[in-house]
Amino acid sequence: MFSESKDVLFKKLTVHVQPKDKTLLNQDTIVYTDKTGVLTYQVPILGFPVVVKATPSKYIWSFGDRTSKTTYSPGAPYPSKEITHKYLKRGQVGLSVTVEYAASFQVAGGPIQYVGPVPITGPSTPLQVREAVPVLVDPPR
Repeated sequence: MFSESKDVLFKKLTVHVQPKDKTLLNQDTIVYTDKTGVLTYQVPILGFPVVVKATPSKYIWSFGDRTSKTTYSPGAPYPSKEITHKYLKRGQVGLSVTVEYAASFQVAGGPIQYVGPVPITGPSTPLQVREAVPVLVDPPR
């Protein structure tokens, strides 16, 4: 019996944050990632064409403060506030998103075989959480 395997790497998505790089305590911070449609890869295995398809089905957001949120959308930039988070403590955090891909493969035009969800975690996006402190000043003269 012959056997062969190949790794197919699904896309790791990066978290985009608004405002970029810095945010304030108790204010909405917008997060989103790139919209990707169905990813299709074709690889030869033992001389047979194998088509692998992956569709993003779920997004698990890790906000770097021990909280997370699950959505079925990649979100969108401002003015959309589809996916937001409020930080309650100052400091440096790293955000990431794990995309669950619904995956399938098909060998030489045969029946489609479904694979359970394939979770792929993207790189960490750094964010500085700051606190705004009001200060009274003399009015200009």
